[in-house]
Amino acid sequence: MSGVLDVQLFISAFVTLFVIMDPPGTVPIFLALTGSMTRQQRARAARQAILVAFGVIVGFALVGQSLLDYLHVSVSALQAAGGLLLLLVAMELLTGKMDGSGSDVATQGNVALVPLGTPLLAGPGAIVATMVLVQQASEPPQWVAIALAVVLVHVCLWLSMRFANAIHRVLKDSGTMLVSRIAGLLLAAIAVQLLADAVLAFARQL
Repeated sequence: MSGVLDVQLFISAFVTLFVIMDPPGTVPIFLALTGSMTRQQRARAARQAILVAFGVIVGFALVGQSLLDYLHVSVSALQAAGGLLLLLVAMELLTGKMDGSGSDVATQGNVALVPLGTPLLAGPGAIVATMVLVQQASEPPQWVAIALAVVLVHVCLWLSMRFANAIHRVLKDSGTMLVSRIAGLLLAAIAVQLLADAVLAFARQL
């Protein structure tokens, strides 16, 4: 098995990405962002978000460093941009601007793509971690280990969001609104932490 898959690297990569992407922690935020959708729309949003997150992670794993170097963009700048975007979404959740009707298909698609797919799932932390793992890999068993870890983490993310339907049935609309406000507060804290880390990184560079 070790000739096909680097088990130690697989475990390390899986645990790292699982902790960063946090499948259980995405449930309240996913529920808040899709609370006005039907069950079918929520399932479609989950699929779209996972596909976007997977595409972003794989894309940055393959050409991320080259792209950032070409654009003269640092990882800290990417992190700050993600923090600002999440902060805007958090403000909308806290003020109830995302509690409207779920009939707008375009809006639902946008929510699945941004902020769910990125930067919430495929955020700066997950992107940087994957880029570092790929840069450290030099043999096929290591590449297989990283690829398998990325796939399994995204499967866990999809399963966690699928359970959101059951949670929504239990909480009803009033409970979902409460979860939405709490999720907004948590998302704001995540955004502020991203911005703080980016500012510290810029300061160290100076």
